Amino acid sequence: MYDQNNIFARILREEIPCNKVYEDDYSFAFHDIEPAAPVHVLVLPKCEFISFDDFSKNAPSDFMHGFFASIQKISQQLGVDKTGYRLITNHGEDAAQSVLHFHVHILAGCALGQLLSDETK
Repeated sequence: MYDQNNIFARILREEIPCNKVYEDDYSFAFHDIEPAAPVHVLVLPKCEFISFDDFSKNAPSDFMHGFFASIQKISQQLGVDKTGYRLITNHGEDAAQSVLHFHVHILAGCALGQLLSDETK
């Protein structure tokens, strides 16, 4: 069940301020307040989806296309489309999903190294 009072829903309703990067009909993007890389932007769909699984099963295809096209536009706007970036989305407890609103992290601005550390393999 989607919680309409989660922090990302409140940011989308402009109840909580953020450092906005981009907005269109499909997405809203802002800088993460605890960045894991020099560039760390969160991209939220402007709909109530709990996770990527929920999004991929239930979002209309035109909305899905628009959302992922937004991510590409944001990477260009940030200037990381040429140097490289990593997209991360977490689904569920084992992936440490902390907010139950589907979102994508764009990480960039340095060499990001391995996807997982040796301790997690």
